[in-house]
Amino acid sequence: MLRIVSSIFFLLLSLASTSQLKLPQLISNGMVLQRDTPLTLWGWDTPGHPVSVELDGVVYLGKTKSDSSWRIQLPPQKAGGPYTTKITGSQTILLEDVWIGDVWLASGQSNMDLTIERVSPIYQTEIENADFSQIRYFQVPNKYHFNEPLSDLEGGQWTSTTPENVLKFSAVAYFFAQALHQSQGVPIGIIKSSLGGSPAQAWMSEDALKAFPSHFEEAQIFKDQSVIDSLKQADATRKNNWYATSTAKDRWLQSSPDWHSNEVKANNWPTMMVPGYWTDQNVNFKNGVVWFKRNFTLPADCTGQAAYLELGCIVDADSTFVNGHFVGNTTYRYPPRRYQIPAGVLTAGENTLTVRVVNTSGRGGFVPDKNYQISCQDQTIDLSGTWHYQLGAEMQPLARPTFIRWKPLGLYNAMIAPLTSYTIRGAIWYQGESNTSNPQEYRKLLPAMIEDWRSQWGYEFPFLIVQLANYMEPADAPGPSNWAMLREAQLLTAQNTPNTALTVTIDLGEWNDVHPLRKKPVGERLARAARKLSYDEDIIASGPVYQQMQVKKGKIILTFDQDKLVARGGPLRAFAIAGANRQFVWAEAQIKGNQITVWSDKVPKPVAVRYAWAHNPNQTNLYNEAGLPASPFRTDNWKE
Repeated sequence: MLRIVSSIFFLLLSLASTSQLKLPQLISNGMVLQRDTPLTLWGWDTPGHPVSVELDGVVYLGKTKSDSSWRIQLPPQKAGGPYTTKITGSQTILLEDVWIGDVWLASGQSNMDLTIERVSPIYQTEIENADFSQIRYFQVPNKYHFNEPLSDLEGGQWTSTTPENVLKFSAVAYFFAQALHQSQGVPIGIIKSSLGGSPAQAWMSEDALKAFPSHFEEAQIFKDQSVIDSLKQADATRKNNWYATSTAKDRWLQSSPDWHSNEVKANNWPTMMVPGYWTDQNVNFKNGVVWFKRNFTLPADCTGQAAYLELGCIVDADSTFVNGHFVGNTTYRYPPRRYQIPAGVLTAGENTLTVRVVNTSGRGGFVPDKNYQISCQDQTIDLSGTWHYQLGAEMQPLARPTFIRWKPLGLYNAMIAPLTSYTIRGAIWYQGESNTSNPQEYRKLLPAMIEDWRSQWGYEFPFLIVQLANYMEPADAPGPSNWAMLREAQLLTAQNTPNTALTVTIDLGEWNDVHPLRKKPVGERLARAARKLSYDEDIIASGPVYQQMQVKKGKIILTFDQDKLVARGGPLRAFAIAGANRQFVWAEAQIKGNQITVWSDKVPKPVAVRYAWAHNPNQTNLYNEAGLPASPFRTDNWKE
C-alpha cells in the first residue's frame, strides 16, 4: 500500500513539474525579433491549456497540443522597441526589453568564434565605443548530440553591447552587426552558434547527411553512448598518462621545485634563437618538456611598475614566470600569450624570464613573426634573440584525441535544430579550414548544408560565406593547393546557389596564424554583401569576378564582371600561366578596362591562367574601385 501511495505521489509531482509554462532559451529578456515577416513564438505547457502572447498591445491566442508544445504565429511587425511581451498560459511570464529588428545567425568554426577580446590589441578604440543598446548578442552553448535533434538549448541569454560585454562577442559577428545597425538604423540581433575546429558535416542534419554515406555512417556510430564513453575514457587515459610521465621525467622539475626562480642559473645551458622552432635549430629532440630562460635589463623608471608581457604564440603549452613570480599560462598553441606583470615584480637592472614549454606533437617552439616583448610605461624591451634552454623530458608524440564534438550530425542536433523556429533574416558563415583535406567534397557539402538549413527554417534566407584568408608560408613557385581549391568551392557555391554571396578575405590573413586579427574588415565586407543581397541596395558588394578567357597571340585575355579593375601598389602580381604541359610559372599581367592580359616568355602557347592559387598568395593586389579584392580563381579544371 505504501508503495502505491508513493507512486501516486511521485506521479502527481511529475505532472505538477510539467504543467508549468516554459519558454525556449531564445525567447527571453532582451531578445530581438525579426521585423517585417510573420513570426513564431513557441514553448511548452499543460496539454490543452490555452496560451496567449501580448506584444505592443495586441493579444494573439493559441493552445497547447497533446505533446505539451504550443506555437503562436504573429503577423509582421515593424522595427521598434523596447517592448514588454506578456505570455500567459498556466502561469504568466513577462519578457522585458524586447526589440523588433533584424536577426542574423553567425556560424562556422574558430574564426567565427574568435572574440573581440582576442583581437583587442588592434581595436581598443572600437571597444571603448562599443555602446549600442540595440545590438544584442546570444551565444549558443557548445554542445553535441547524435540521437535526435534537440528542442531547446541548455543555456544562453541575450546580451546588450557595452565595452565590457563586447569582449566576449564574436569579432566578425560584432563588426558585421555594428555596420548593419549603422546603415539600416534598426536593432540587430546576432545568434552566434559556432565551434572551433568543426567541419561542415558536423552542422548538417541526418537527412542531409544521407547524400554523404561515409559521414552518415559515422554519425550512426556515435548514437551509441557506450562508444562515446569508451573513446573519451581512452583519450583521457592516454592524455593523463602522457602528462604524468612527462612531469615525472622532467629532471629539472623533480630536482629543483623552484625551477622557475632566479636561483636556477642558465649561464651554462645551450642557446636557441627565439622566436623559432627547436627542430629547425639542430636540436636533437622533438617532443616533450623544455625550459627556456632569458635575462633582460629594465630601466630604473620601470621599477615597481606593472608591465605587459607578450610572448607571441607557443607550441603547445606554456607556464611563464618573471623573477620567479607566476604571470600566466596557456594550455594550447593558438592563443597569443599576453600576460600582465603585477606591480612590484620587476626590479631595476637584471630580471629573469622563465618559460616551461610542453610540446605534445609536431614542431615545438615559439611562432616566428610575432611580438616577443615587455612593455612598461612608454618603453618596450625586445625579448627576441638568444635564449638559454634545457630539455626537461623527452617524450613520444601524444596521439590526437578523437574530437567527438566534430563528428557528423552532432552540432546540428544540439546547436542548430533548437534555433530553426526562430525567424532570422539570414546567416553569415566562416568555416572551411577543417575541410581543406577534401576540397572536392566541399563543393557538394557546403551547398547541401545551405539547402538543409533553409529547408529546416522553411524559407530561402540569405547566406553569406567568408572565403578562407591567406595562411601559411608563401610558396616560391606556383603549385597545387588544397586551400586554393577550397576557396574555389566557396566561390562556386556562391555563384551557383541562389541568394548567396561571397566575402573575399585573401588580403586579411597572417602567414603564421590561422586566426588573423583583422576581423573588422571581414565584418564590414559581410555587411556590405548583406546590404546588396538582403537589403537591395545598389552598391558594389564584391571584388572583380573572372568570367571568361581567350588566347590571342601567345597571351591569355581574361574578362571580368566589373569595368574598373585596380592594381594596388604597382604592377599586377600573383598571376601564373601554363601551357599544355600544366607547368605553371609566374606571369606578367596588365589591366585594360574590364580585361587583364596575362603572358610569360617561358610559355609561348598558353592554355590556362591561375590567380592567387596558393595557401598564402601574399602578393595579391587585384581590386575594384570599391577597394574589394578579387577572389582567387583558375581558368582550368585540372584536378590539382
